Amino acid sequence: QVQLVESGGGLVQAGGSLRLSCKASGRTFSNYAMGWFRQGPGKEREFVAAISWSGANTAYADSVKGRFTISRDNAKNMVYLQMNSLKPEDTAVYYCAARPARPGFAYQIREYDYWGQGTQVTVSS
Repeated sequence: QVQLVESGGGLVQAGGSLRLSCKASGRTFSNYAMGWFRQGPGKEREFVAAISWSGANTAYADSVKGRFTISRDNAKNMVYLQMNSLKPEDTAVYYCAARPARPGFAYQIREYDYWGQGTQVTVSS
């Protein structure tokens, strides 16, 4: 079992930045690939970014590419999402997710085994 707790959400103006954090506990963190998803008002949960177990490889949704950066610190059991140039359409609850490391990236909700409770990000225009 892996427990995930997100933090760092809040209210920010368009063009601003936020850094989300996700603390993992329960199993060996470096055995897991990590992802960030989000769910906006009235929308389905969608993929945002993913990172391999080592941190060497990352993937992003087209909508955030060039603005968001995913990273991890295996010594601290942490994964981060640096969000720059935020837009009102980035408003959503952001979720951290984990899955056992295996080749390739996972972009679908069903591919992840563990989820955090989410943190709200609101971007005002």
